[in-house]
Amino acid sequence: MKLALSLPFGAMTTATLKRTPFHKYHLEHKAKMVDFAGWDMPLLYSSIIDEHKHVRTSGGLFDVSHMGRIRFKGKDARRFLDRVCTRQILGMQDGQARYSIICNEDGGCRDDVLVYRLSDFEYLMVCNASNREKLVEHFANERGDLVFKMKDETLSTAMVAIQGPKVMDVIGQFSREVPTLKRYRFTQKQLLLFKMLFSRTGYTGEDGVEVIMPAKMASKAVDLLMMKLGGKYDIVRPTGLAARDSLRLEAGMALYGHEITEEIDPLSAGLDFAIKLDKGEADPDGVRFIGQDALQRIASEGLARKLKGLVLEGRRSARQGMPVMHEGKPVGEVTSGCLSPTLDKSIAMAFVPTALATEGTEVSVDLGRTTVNAQVVDLPFYKRSE
Repeated sequence: MKLALSLPFGAMTTATLKRTPFHKYHLEHKAKMVDFAGWDMPLLYSSIIDEHKHVRTSGGLFDVSHMGRIRFKGKDARRFLDRVCTRQILGMQDGQARYSIICNEDGGCRDDVLVYRLSDFEYLMVCNASNREKLVEHFANERGDLVFKMKDETLSTAMVAIQGPKVMDVIGQFSREVPTLKRYRFTQKQLLLFKMLFSRTGYTGEDGVEVIMPAKMASKAVDLLMMKLGGKYDIVRPTGLAARDSLRLEAGMALYGHEITEEIDPLSAGLDFAIKLDKGEADPDGVRFIGQDALQRIASEGLARKLKGLVLEGRRSARQGMPVMHEGKPVGEVTSGCLSPTLDKSIAMAFVPTALATEGTEVSVDLGRTTVNAQVVDLPFYKRSE
């Protein structure tokens, strides 16, 4: 089985690529390394299928240190974040994380991010690797006279995601508190002699945690973690970016550059849960987010297209940009696709006209040399049992 990948691989030379603190670990475990957004990252260690299935049945450890980590601290930090984020930051509690979009003035997506509230005056943002420098520049241009400090901590910290149905039981051996965290909550713990931030969000459709730690301690920390999580019990295996992509696609989660871009608004992408269209009304400062006017207009006019799932006949994978057809005419476009290792079906996400976005609608996908029938389905394709 071969999977079509939707990851933004580059073509930089190895010498110019940035390396995460786990680079030696990847090489020791015989990872196939690739250029991913300017970072030398593990694509896979054994096979995409094996790693994907192990995460679904047991657990996987992903190096996500390439993702940006930006700290905001000061009396106006919250006010600034409400200015640049579509989600309401006002009213968040300490230890809470929220998924949000950062929009441009036209309502397109500059990035999708996670915002962590450490205190009323201190927040941490995790963003996509390919957008980190763009966002830092954007924030510098938008801060005005607001009083706060912004620090890019990407290179001084490391981050891993540990995902899978058996992960939390093992994490409980280290901490009683972490397995009791609710979704989109986090805690900071002194663990394995290091101060770490544990959050419970996820990007695979499985349960688990993300761990942020100092870069200089990261390699030793992961070695210790894997002694407990992996070892002879083989609960958690190192997992590459390829399986991370197929896992998130099954879970119906957006990938920047595919389901969301500067030209795609988050309402059409089904991310309305992360947008507060009436932001500013309950805010004593009346802060509205960049792009709010545009999204309010789009919402009032009605969506011309929606992001939906497709299940294709046969086993060929659809790729980004392939036309979605209806009655012989192109009506939409595939954003991501693969042969699902869990469902053993060819699946894809695609934008289709709102009139065709009802589950069960019959369409087809132009794969180039052939056209295959497909059925519109609701997302996600896969949802774990609670």
